[in-house]
Amino acid sequence: MTAPTALVVVAHHRADSLTAHVGDVAAARLKEAGYAIDLLDLRAEGFDPRMTEADQPDWDDRDKAYSPEVRAHMARLLAADVIVPVFPVYWNGVPALLKGWIDRVWNYGFGYGRSEPRLAGKRMLWLGLAGAGDGDEFAAWMQETLDRVLREGISFYCGIPDSAVAVLHDAEGESQTVDAEGNFSKGAPLTGDARAAHYAALDRRAEHHLEAFLGL
Repeated sequence: MTAPTALVVVAHHRADSLTAHVGDVAAARLKEAGYAIDLLDLRAEGFDPRMTEADQPDWDDRDKAYSPEVRAHMARLLAADVIVPVFPVYWNGVPALLKGWIDRVWNYGFGYGRSEPRLAGKRMLWLGLAGAGDGDEFAAWMQETLDRVLREGISFYCGIPDSAVAVLHDAEGESQTVDAEGNFSKGAPLTGDARAAHYAALDRRAEHHLEAFLGL
């Protein structure tokens, strides 16, 4: 029996980022569970998130042949059974690198616009990293916003109802608060053993979200 494929999409502009690290953690856990891994590091592969004329939707032609780069990414999506984008949460949304990948690749006639979605039957876990702590009063609002935009607005809209959004809060290991007047304050950074323990726990939380979603 052929192993199921997991497409892990890393969306960060630095190779040494925590996002890239969590992407590696996710890929390793999925591999351990028996998945074949397609690790798509958008930065490393030089993906340009800016829309081009070649990839602009043609509302009169849902079978438009998009650019070779985009068609290659479409093929990787079609080959995947599970899709796991890993990204930093910017302004309660995804970074431009990931947004542009959705814009160009999850395009009209492919991701949406057909009575029988081409991505139907796949599963998708959006895995975001946020600086805000779990107890932050905005954490629930952030989760709701991401869930509405990503799970409903993208996954469900493109024929993937089996999807979820998980947020790894306190990614920076520093307390962050915003008071009633909008003043932001930040605690001291973790160091030494406390820092190592914090990020080891973050790794375990990432693995837990995968395990819970996929039933591993």
